[in-house]
Amino acid sequence: MHVAHAGRYAKYWLEPVELANNRGFRGHELTTIREIVIENREFFLEMWLEYFSGKR
Repeated sequence: MHVAHAGRYAKYWLEPVELANNRGFRGHELTTIREIVIENREFFLEMWLEYFSGKR
């Protein structure tokens, strides 16, 4: 899962939810982003699977 805003980005793994990379986000912002990722994890996984299953 990639998050980008104003030249900053963060990448989270979804299984388990874990920060993979960060450039520019502060700690409190990463905490908020992580909470959003956790709350929407199932949706993100469904969309990822749907996107890549249609590419075959």
